Amino acid sequence: MSHDQTTDQGDRQPTGRLTRRSFVGYVMGGTGLVVAADLALGAAPAQAAGLPIPSVPQIPELYDLNDFLTHCTLPTSNLIAIHVDDQGDAHFALPRMEVGQGITTSTAMIIAEELDLPVERVHVTLAPARRELLFNQLTGGSNTTISTYTPIRVAAAVARKALLDAAAIQLGALVTTLSVKGGVIYDLLGNALPYGEAAALAAPATTKQVKVELKTLSEHKVVGTPQRRLDARDAVTGRKQFAMDLDVPGALPTMVCRAPDLNGTATAIRNQAAVEAMPGVTHVAIIPTGVAVRAKTFGQCIDAVRALDVAWKGGTVAGKSSADILKELRSAQLPLAVPKLGATTVEGDFVFHFRSGSALEPNCAVADVKDGTATIWGGLKSPVDAQSKVAKALGLAPDKVTVNVVQGGGSFGRKLFSDAAIEAAHASKAFGAPVKLMWHRADEPRQGRVHPMATSRVRATVLLGSVVSFEQRHTSVSTDFTHGLGERLTAEVAALPTGLANLGFSETIFLLSQELPYNFGVVTQLLNESNRDFDRFNTSSVRNIYSPDVRTANELIVDQLAAKLNLDPVAFRLKYLKSGIVKKVLRRAAELGEWGKQMPKGTAQGIAIHKEYKGATAVVVEIDCRPETVNRKVRDAVTGPRVTRATVVVDCGLAINPLGVQAQMMGGFSDGMAQALSYSNHLVDGHFLEASWDNSAYTRQWNTPLEFHCEVIDSDRQEPGGIGEAGVAASMAAVACAYARATGSMPTEFPINFNAPLHFEPKSFVPSVPESPTNGLDYVS
Repeated sequence: MSHDQTTDQGDRQPTGRLTRRSFVGYVMGGTGLVVAADLALGAAPAQAAGLPIPSVPQIPELYDLNDFLTHCTLPTSNLIAIHVDDQGDAHFALPRMEVGQGITTSTAMIIAEELDLPVERVHVTLAPARRELLFNQLTGGSNTTISTYTPIRVAAAVARKALLDAAAIQLGALVTTLSVKGGVIYDLLGNALPYGEAAALAAPATTKQVKVELKTLSEHKVVGTPQRRLDARDAVTGRKQFAMDLDVPGALPTMVCRAPDLNGTATAIRNQAAVEAMPGVTHVAIIPTGVAVRAKTFGQCIDAVRALDVAWKGGTVAGKSSADILKELRSAQLPLAVPKLGATTVEGDFVFHFRSGSALEPNCAVADVKDGTATIWGGLKSPVDAQSKVAKALGLAPDKVTVNVVQGGGSFGRKLFSDAAIEAAHASKAFGAPVKLMWHRADEPRQGRVHPMATSRVRATVLLGSVVSFEQRHTSVSTDFTHGLGERLTAEVAALPTGLANLGFSETIFLLSQELPYNFGVVTQLLNESNRDFDRFNTSSVRNIYSPDVRTANELIVDQLAAKLNLDPVAFRLKYLKSGIVKKVLRRAAELGEWGKQMPKGTAQGIAIHKEYKGATAVVVEIDCRPETVNRKVRDAVTGPRVTRATVVVDCGLAINPLGVQAQMMGGFSDGMAQALSYSNHLVDGHFLEASWDNSAYTRQWNTPLEFHCEVIDSDRQEPGGIGEAGVAASMAAVACAYARATGSMPTEFPINFNAPLHFEPKSFVPSVPESPTNGLDYVS
């Protein structure tokens, strides 16, 4: 039986129509209370702002990557269900992966808000691979909260309505006279019915459709308030369970000996018997990516990997260097249309080197392959794709593979790929035993996923005191999107804006995500890839896909344009920006960051903006490039220019958890700063030299700003945007712009220290991993 509720007077719609707050859901038949949402009814396409602007609107202004990702989730939104148990607690299996971005906490907050439950009584777990969800189980593009916010609210509101309906019968009261506090339903006389008791009464015998009203923003008591992460205590006390913490019966530590060349393969093991006889070693076998070793401890695995004598076949870029790849990129650059016009032209040619996409948690997975089935446990952001790939690798039907999603320690795009799960499956099959496979830290930058090397040519034309054209030609090593997103593009091609249907995955994603938010007359931004061979390099989008490199090139040229027109960088941006929200965050960042203050020689401020993920970010930094700072000595550290102060202002739409937003902005800033100044991989003679985060020179404590401030401003939007990647691009660009102003020279190669002498001695390639350290206590004071 369905029940229609009337909407607010100002929102009255004809029968059968849904409003912004009025949705259809289902109370599922069976035992206990289980509810779901259906957003396929009443869904509307993204609408353009329709404002008159000097430049023709770019594709993301009308329909962006998040619109597409959300569109793909709609058909199965009704399969997302909330269960209320006999204790009155709510349970929800989130079809996304928690990798530290805080979505289990924010999701619990959303459910708690609509259900009027304390947050701690909402239990959010991670759903295993569910093939019936189709394209509704991929974590990426900062889309989780954007795409799940309304379905989860609807499901929670349906649950609340069902509980109230049941309580009204039990208490003999009208539903409209009932109130809820802390998971207990009260009538006007003070009689109470806990959710747990109501849940048993609310479960119908059959599934029925109902209509619900969602809470207004003015009614929110949980959403929008700072909330510490629900898993924070477990994380800092070591109780939080990651893949390598799982106690899977019989699963023993397993590691892989890898080739000296990138993507080399093993052809023979010359001393297999001797290695198998080493202490603790149980199995040794060749798998497609190297030689797998299973032992009682990871330390014994490392010893065995180092002892292996393997015959290797050459890699996919044998003998190649970064300089060789740069030549390939330059030869593949698309031409600029507007000719160079001397004094009226401002241009730049930028290079962005490879950088590792490794996360804090090493790449890992647990696998148990037996009796024609496989069970996988791992941090997987695209578990349905992982299920298909593991099945293919083992020669099994997908329904014979169970994939369990485990919380992960970071991702940065890395865990969109199921490399470790596939390796673990191969090893378990070869050994006939379950394995707990983990990559060595040295494996990640050398054989793992990297952000593609790219060039970006920008040319802007100034005529009669105005910018009349802005062209960008971004050329990149191919980015691998075969982790489920590419399949989405193929299956849902009809949903794409006109003109994108015939493009490749990378070009489509580039055009859906890249937006130059300035009124610069004729604007074109195009991508070309130097090769389509994913077997040459193991690439991934890393964090923020193309945006950090594209925005850094853009904002450096914007500063040059401001100088050419004798305008302050902030004043110039405010004059030419299209978007009101970008202007808003820019003004606030300039105010908080004390833009324009006097700075000592060799130091400077830098400012940059970025618009993506249904929001906008502005960053102001202060950098110290004086010799005494650049040349400071810290043990085993890469120092160089020091960012001393950073101010980040973000409009992310409705901020579910402002504290979580600030944490993401801090992490995004650390990424952007590292990519501007120090973080990279050097390709030499067919392999990457870096074998650790220290080698790659990621942001460390001695490089972080002495002062960091992030403000999440109130937004005019009533729905959330994405935050997981929103802080990276503007941060990288702001640091680059500050460096240019401090040194008087615009940087064109990133990271800025790429061509400096190596700060480390490369670790050996044979053996592929270094010895385990034994002197850690020497540095404890």
